[in-house]
Amino acid sequence: MELWLPLDSYELQHRYKYQALYYALRDAIHSGTLEAGARLPSTRVLAKQYELSRGSVAQVYDMLLADGYVQAYRGKGTYVTESLSTHSDQQTDAVLPLSPWGERLLASAAVDKRSLEETQSGHESVINFRMQRLQHDHFPAAEWKSALAAVHRSGWREPAGAAGDPELREAIASHLRWTRGIQTEASQIVLFSGSIQGITLISQLFIAEGSPVVLENPSYPGIVHAVRSCGGQVIPAEVDEGGIIPQPWQAQMLFVTPTRQFPTGAVLGLERRRALLAWASKQNAVIVEDDYDSEFRWGGRPIEPLKVLDHEQRVIYIGSFSQTMPASFRLGYAVLPPSLVEPLLAAKALYEPVSPALLEQRALARFMARGDYMRHLRRLTRLYGERHDFMVQEMERCMPKAFTLLPGDAGLTIYAVWNGDRASYECFTKQVHEQGILLRDVERYRLMPGHDAVCFGFAHLEKAEIREGVRRMQFAWEKCTFSFR
Repeated sequence: MELWLPLDSYELQHRYKYQALYYALRDAIHSGTLEAGARLPSTRVLAKQYELSRGSVAQVYDMLLADGYVQAYRGKGTYVTESLSTHSDQQTDAVLPLSPWGERLLASAAVDKRSLEETQSGHESVINFRMQRLQHDHFPAAEWKSALAAVHRSGWREPAGAAGDPELREAIASHLRWTRGIQTEASQIVLFSGSIQGITLISQLFIAEGSPVVLENPSYPGIVHAVRSCGGQVIPAEVDEGGIIPQPWQAQMLFVTPTRQFPTGAVLGLERRRALLAWASKQNAVIVEDDYDSEFRWGGRPIEPLKVLDHEQRVIYIGSFSQTMPASFRLGYAVLPPSLVEPLLAAKALYEPVSPALLEQRALARFMARGDYMRHLRRLTRLYGERHDFMVQEMERCMPKAFTLLPGDAGLTIYAVWNGDRASYECFTKQVHEQGILLRDVERYRLMPGHDAVCFGFAHLEKAEIREGVRRMQFAWEKCTFSFR
């Protein structure tokens, strides 16, 4: 494997190429890029790679040897000195100023990390009711390895552009036509490294500094961060049991989760869907529809996406494989109106001229074409449906007075409204924390203050864990109920 060095940068600082190579190698040793004991390439290989004479490279190696950075062994090569301590030059990290949004993001991450560490240190077995990615034992590893092997055997082919692998885009288009009723072509689909990358790029494309953007309240924090990082002015839109409440907003962009509102799980009815499209038409606005986990449905009739009703090509549909594929596999996609494909591809190409993880993309295309993906979805839906029903039964059996569960027949979370006052809720959350339970307070998702509620994740938990977790919460609730009498 070739040793890569940022030689162009060093050549701007030093007059001669051999000097640039010396300092590039020296700094690579200091930083630990070249670890103690690592073998350096031969003078012939390095000279060919960086278009230098072998004599110049040999001179650089002699300089490094004289300064004690390397050791040379006849017939074996040149190695970084074993006893050399990396990072030997004292360094001071500058404290660079963050924007207010960056400060809030950092503070939020610190709170989550501290909460997790405190809970783990205080209890032997932590039960995490926060939503988690797909568990490894729920994924058909053998079928996936077979798809990867088939792609390997098919040999090399030209890399895809910024849009992503054409076969996968075609497979996604077919999947959406069959399962979601969205009539789209592969040419309208663009792949991303996770749906949030697509949401961020779309935000950068449409949001000018200070422009108003409508977001649901509560809403997914990733969308809020994307909008604010682009300078957008957030307009909170209230949500009830029927989803977002349409208003004559003075804005030209709306983010919405109509098939299953995040995090409440409310489903947007047909009348409100049509009202949103009428608003977009009047305002000449774009609607970004995030369909984040409605693949999983275990009751009721399937809800068609807003995109299906979009006859003016104003809706951008966002989908993701984050809940159906392993955590290391990050892939999202957008179904775009034809007029937006070229602008978004131009924006994406600034970051990724070639779509990443092409081997995995091609394997997923084969995985879907074989029918393995749909079989995988059906297995997950059965499993998650059973866990959903069990979680609801346990909560209603053990804690019927503590929470009001919002009814739902899809998705991987359960929205539960606290029935007590603020003081009793604070007591409860403190007690469950001491019991080794991790909860997701809905306050995290709110744009404005609201009633206390919890968003329970359940899909990653075995029934025994759910039962034990609810038992501990019941104990905490009863303890608080007694203290507030």
